[in-house]
Amino acid sequence: MKLRTVADVMTAKVVTVTAKTPFKDIAETLIAGGISAVPVVDDDGHVVGMVSEADLLRKEEFREQFYREGYRPPLRARLRHPKGKEKATGDTAGELMTSPPITVSPQASAVSAARLMDAHDVKRLAVVDAAGRLAGIVSRRDLIKVFLRGDDDIAAEVREDVLDRGLWVDTSGVTVNVRHGVVTLSGQMDRRTETSIAVRMTGRIDGVVDVIDELTWKHDDSKWEAR
Repeated sequence: MKLRTVADVMTAKVVTVTAKTPFKDIAETLIAGGISAVPVVDDDGHVVGMVSEADLLRKEEFREQFYREGYRPPLRARLRHPKGKEKATGDTAGELMTSPPITVSPQASAVSAARLMDAHDVKRLAVVDAAGRLAGIVSRRDLIKVFLRGDDDIAAEVREDVLDRGLWVDTSGVTVNVRHGVVTLSGQMDRRTETSIAVRMTGRIDGVVDVIDELTWKHDDSKWEAR
């Protein structure tokens, strides 16, 4: 069973800026490329930060405060972006960027990338090689591509990689049906613990949205497993 990696879904051709890139040039880069963030790299291609639309909007967000109109960002915004006011005064990528950047390896699984995004509350990750140089960028949208696999493709992998090769038991009585990424396993196996393993392994396959367990068993060996 081969899990999709970041390299399988990332965008390899990435527009970048340097720390000296002016504010307006960054804005033009984002708009022209139809992107929401851009990596900041040094002369050797190492990723030193990330500038997003949100970073640029700090200047507008704090504009009223600059003009002494009494604006104060809500507490949640101040907690999530403690350097908001500092970024609002920035004029270059180096002053605006979020650093250090959250990065991921091309060999990392798509699942681990999704967990990393969630842990750091970011929408994208810079993908870097072993030397820290930019290899691509992966976004939430890229990770959703994992779920675009066809039902027939998913069913074939469940049958071949899980049932035929992964379990080492007789699975001839198991039927696999896939609809919109939801896998239904039905039929009968010899032991209850084997059905549980089949369901867990199926759920780990890329593109599987959910697993419906309709399997039955001849022998309930779960009580022995608990011991």
